[in-house]
Amino acid sequence: MDSSPFNTLPQETIHLIFCQLPLRQIAVAKCVCKAFYFALSSQSFLHLLRAQSRPLSLLALKPSHRHACPHPTLHAFDPELGRWLRFSLAFLPFSALHPITSSRGLLYLWAVEQGSKNSLSQKALVVCNPLTCQFKILPQLGSAWSRHGSVLAGSLDVVIVLSELAVLYYSENSSPESGGNLSSNPVKNWLKFSSNLPSKPRSAVLISDFILTLCDLGTPWRSQWAMFKAKIVDLEKSMQWVRLKKTEWGETFDILKRPRLVKSGNDEKVYMVGGLKSSYALQSSCTTILILRLDLETLEWEEATRMPPEMYRCFAESSKFKVFGGGGRVCFSAKRVGRLALWEDNDDGKTGWMWIDGVPGSGDGLFRGFMLDARVDVVP
Repeated sequence: MDSSPFNTLPQETIHLIFCQLPLRQIAVAKCVCKAFYFALSSQSFLHLLRAQSRPLSLLALKPSHRHACPHPTLHAFDPELGRWLRFSLAFLPFSALHPITSSRGLLYLWAVEQGSKNSLSQKALVVCNPLTCQFKILPQLGSAWSRHGSVLAGSLDVVIVLSELAVLYYSENSSPESGGNLSSNPVKNWLKFSSNLPSKPRSAVLISDFILTLCDLGTPWRSQWAMFKAKIVDLEKSMQWVRLKKTEWGETFDILKRPRLVKSGNDEKVYMVGGLKSSYALQSSCTTILILRLDLETLEWEEATRMPPEMYRCFAESSKFKVFGGGGRVCFSAKRVGRLALWEDNDDGKTGWMWIDGVPGSGDGLFRGFMLDARVDVVP
């Protein structure tokens, strides 16, 4: 690029040219070369971009613990473009970066402070904007939380770390008693509460001002799944969980093998995904993967979709699969499949399945991830 005419253009001209592009095209352009990356990452250019308020909805992958990357990068798939994008995380002065979730365009990561000899005791929870390269470190946590806690981030600027025994709550703008509203006594450190759950929480999701999670109440030989709900505003000394159930639900939880919750495109519904059992026998096989949709106001279930037979055949041969997503998208990965399966629930009522090829990285194919609504107008 040194001899390119691009380098002879004034910086203001370059910014005005690229500012006409949609955000997703700018994200692609940043990966072309270092000159584009630095020009499109400058604060003056980002200031021009803030008028583009439409988020860039991406499917981000969590890196494998077994394969450390010397150049920290967030890989994300753009369903509209049908291609993979790369976001450099080299601006973060940490090592062992592990993205875990996102909310409102901000990315949350576990990280180790560079130069630390004892990485377990120095692990921190970091929040950043990968488009603007801004970040901050949340108050220190013990190393055990990074191994055993699930991090939930929501629209009320709330961060929750949930485990089987305890819950940590943090927000700079509100306290639990304020119901997420601006408070004169915002939380400046982590608040700890008793979890008060009957078993380990599975696939917990933070929706508006409440948490939904699944728990297995069964025995080592037979699972018995149940759904629990807790409102953040009810936090006192322990989480006040309420089991959600209706007589009309019947055997909804019994027909699914290893059910998991996934956030939908709004706060009114949630998906439950699992293998559809062929019978009620103890070791029954599955005939397909079923996605159910729960209306959180009426507590009525409806079938959203089933994985197409030709697609499920690839997953049926695998001993284990993972499900993740959000925002009306549900993604599946499995050992030795080599690609991802994606289901989209569009606003117009149309749904569709597709394969995602070219998944970056290596490993056994059991990928994990989350939805990232990338945007330039949010500050950590």
